[in-house]
Amino acid sequence: MKSSMQSESGAYQLYIDGQWVCNSDGKTFAVVDPSTEETMAQVIEAGAAEVDLAVKAARRAFDSGPWAASTPMSRARILFNLAAKVRAELAPLAEVEAINTGKPIVEAEGDIDAVAEVFEYYGGLATKIPGLVNPISANALSLSLKEPIGVAGLIVPWNYPLLMAAWKLAPALAAGCTCVLKPAEQTPLTALMLAQWFEEVGLPPGVVNIVNGFGESCGAPIVEHPLVDKIAFTGSTVVGKTIVKSAADTLKRVTLELGGKSPNIFFADADWEASVDGALFGIFINQGEVCSAGSRILVEKKIYKDFVEAIAAKAKTIRLGPPMDRESKMGPVVSKEQYDRVSSYIEIGKTEAKVASGGGRALAFDKGYYIEPTIFYDADNNARIAREEIFGPVATVIPFDAEADAIRIANDTPYGLAAAVWSRDIYKAFRVVKQLRAGIVWVNHMQPTCVEAPWGGYKQSGVGRELGPWGIEEYLETKQVHINLSEKPIGWY
Repeated sequence: MKSSMQSESGAYQLYIDGQWVCNSDGKTFAVVDPSTEETMAQVIEAGAAEVDLAVKAARRAFDSGPWAASTPMSRARILFNLAAKVRAELAPLAEVEAINTGKPIVEAEGDIDAVAEVFEYYGGLATKIPGLVNPISANALSLSLKEPIGVAGLIVPWNYPLLMAAWKLAPALAAGCTCVLKPAEQTPLTALMLAQWFEEVGLPPGVVNIVNGFGESCGAPIVEHPLVDKIAFTGSTVVGKTIVKSAADTLKRVTLELGGKSPNIFFADADWEASVDGALFGIFINQGEVCSAGSRILVEKKIYKDFVEAIAAKAKTIRLGPPMDRESKMGPVVSKEQYDRVSSYIEIGKTEAKVASGGGRALAFDKGYYIEPTIFYDADNNARIAREEIFGPVATVIPFDAEADAIRIANDTPYGLAAAVWSRDIYKAFRVVKQLRAGIVWVNHMQPTCVEAPWGGYKQSGVGRELGPWGIEEYLETKQVHINLSEKPIGWY
């Protein structure tokens, strides 16, 4: 393997078939530090030709060579080695992740620690993929075998760059698949850092390939490639729909974790302090750039006025700052494009609702894509800020009368990724949980994510599940084997 992930010009390269390689035309793109608006790296841009090389390398690795003959135990060792390497390199990985995404360093450290946990979990699960013996008759034996699906195309977002890559890489490798990974063009650096340790941890060439580029010129060729068997994508619902249409031409298996407009529901009998903190954490963690963000705050009318005042007052104390400042609670959003998108929604919100706090650029910063934590209230559930995913630090507070009203408003959305219910009445909480159309529902909490539990959405929030044993099933095929035990020949006489 080439020793350097950077080319002679200093640009970060592609990782294909165990080699650091350039592209055919020398094109690069800039990776920007969102806190300073300055370029922090140049990255080689992959197109269809480079994707083809990566897919064919993954195909060879799957069909022949050491990976094709690998055992569950050998794959488990590799994943444990990878987890150990991530833990050993947590500090530099977290620093690059924080600077590249804009998230506070404390959050980035937690993300990288979670990356190691994901590799550890699927290292343990690699040796525990069972088959079945199917009871059919005395004269035959029927087996159900689980086998890797093949080459997996993995397309990940920019809000949790390395963690989302691990969510897909770990179960794919545990299952025995090979991979072509496309990081988001805004945040490719930590995935490339991970690749420099692949050979050291025992991954054979071609098992994981990394191509950097844009959706239309790099992501689309992965989806369309006839040698790719499965696509796993996390991102917007709009792009997810495009992927489904493109993947249909070759009938690829598809897993999609898409957008959300999650309701965070507060009843009058909920713990007050926990509720206030839960409302703010639910929307402002990671600058609101979270698919499961509790961006619709539903509040029972008995406490509505006081609750709005309380969360608005506390939101004004949230400390915005540079990603590497350990006191920062929120950093800048990831890019100029995202800054403009969120800002446009804030202006729309000012015509649809009232502003309780925030409402614009954080003026303390001359540079950087900093947006104030913004809370709108007295909004109708039909308002655009209440229906469309903003993906930034913007919450919409909506009042409700009683339990049935809360459920109606919560479910009145094309999305169904997550929801939260806050109440001391466990009977009421569970009645609401059972009626919410969402793939993840929290009670008296918001945003905990556990590698052991399934993650995915209803409706237009996605298809399939990640994490836990559900995650590895997305990378497995089921084969039926029928064995004749009769001494007599089978057939027509």
